[in-house]
Amino acid sequence: MKILFLIFHGFSEHSGISKKIHYQIKGLQENGHEVHVCTYSIDKRGHRIRYIDDKILEDFGNGRFASFKKRICYKSIVQYAKATHIDFVYVRSFHNANPFTIRFFRSLKNANIKSVIEIPTYPYDQEYVGFSTKERLELEIDKLFRRQLARQTDRIVTFTNDLFIFGQKTIRISNGVDFDSIPLKYPSNNSPKEFHLIGVAEVHYWHGFDRLIHGMGEYYSHPHEVNVYFHIIGGIGPSEMYNSLHAPGFHELIEKYHIEPYVLFHGHQFGEELNEYFNRCDFAVGSLARHRSGITTIKTLKNREYAARGIPFIFSENDEDFNDKPYIIKAPADETPINIQEIIDFIKKINILPIEIRNSIQHLSWKEQMKKVIKKVYNYNEKYSSKSGMD
Repeated sequence: MKILFLIFHGFSEHSGISKKIHYQIKGLQENGHEVHVCTYSIDKRGHRIRYIDDKILEDFGNGRFASFKKRICYKSIVQYAKATHIDFVYVRSFHNANPFTIRFFRSLKNANIKSVIEIPTYPYDQEYVGFSTKERLELEIDKLFRRQLARQTDRIVTFTNDLFIFGQKTIRISNGVDFDSIPLKYPSNNSPKEFHLIGVAEVHYWHGFDRLIHGMGEYYSHPHEVNVYFHIIGGIGPSEMYNSLHAPGFHELIEKYHIEPYVLFHGHQFGEELNEYFNRCDFAVGSLARHRSGITTIKTLKNREYAARGIPFIFSENDEDFNDKPYIIKAPADETPINIQEIIDFIKKINILPIEIRNSIQHLSWKEQMKKVIKKVYNYNEKYSSKSGMD
């Protein structure tokens, strides 16, 4: 089958989202499909350009009119899909429902080309708290038209347990793992009097790392036998470091409890440097405050990446792939500080090897997750199962 994977932005070498999309594409290819990728970016001249793979599909030029035009013109994508006999279009949501995207999906439907929209997080309205006026206005437009847009698709792909989103049936999958790209961690050789925690993220308020830092402050306020260090890997905006809208800022908590030596900010780390941090650490920190954005159930990519590396971890949302696993701690979905002594006791007693953690999620490969999407869209149609090696 010929598939067009459409995103409304470009790729970044160090973006976790970009890596995820590449792994999804690889998963579709591993199922035997031919996949082409449609992206949008701004070139060195300032021209706004839509690409298919590495070739220019449409050059909108530069200036304000070009910026406006790229938001309303999708005819070239439809023409490409028809001319190259695309069977299926997989679209990553950009929260951009409007009359023009509705017309785009309707054109696909009229051409008998199936389509789905993946909504990475749902609900997402609360994520816009504190965003710019322009971004919140764009969300209001999305609210007006997203149910109409959903009706033009064949399904909505979600990482939640919702049966319907915006009135359309869903395909429920998990965030997947590309095992080829994630190395298994080595057991750490830390002193029994020293534990190291790691949190990897482009940090937002829903990660709730402030809860962990707050818990460390309370832990160090009393006599203790074990030193605990928290290594934060990734970008952190001023809104989380200082004067957070949702919780005390990291800097405020660290200064209040005088725990500067124990909370360490390493910025972005990649490749072998990132691997070394994981090898050094005993325990990982997932999202601790998804409730702040109105989400109770989600299957985050980070939980799966931690498990693929073979490191135990903590999170607070409902994630049915991990809720009952022996190598996780389930934190309460509230604003209480994280109990650091509970983590210490857990690390001391856990008796499971990194390879055992990794093996427990073999079914969460991107190949298996993308296979679910194709099967559901085509209703287990044998026309494609013989080509893609499906069961």
